[in-house]
Amino acid sequence: MKPILDRAEVALEYPDKFYSGTFERSSRFEAAFDKVGMGLVLERPGDADVKKSVHLHVNYGLLADIFGQLAATAGRIPVDEPHREVLIERLTALHRAVKATK
Repeated sequence: MKPILDRAEVALEYPDKFYSGTFERSSRFEAAFDKVGMGLVLERPGDADVKKSVHLHVNYGLLADIFGQLAATAGRIPVDEPHREVLIERLTALHRAVKATK
């Protein structure tokens, strides 16, 4: 698990229930590919009243569609966004890593 250096917000909405949570610097995450997709775990440690976790698995087809939609809306990222360069670096690294596994 790695520390979360920024912030993630999660909301789950059911017909009769609503859950939401924020994961910040006191939280950690893990992300990895497997045979059929990508898994993501967000975890906030602590006592029972603050401890929470979210586990998400996305198959490759949906992940590709998500990346496509993100690419189509990338122009909405502000030019002065402080994380813009690190985002570009990490996406470039992902591209190289996926391409190298051919």
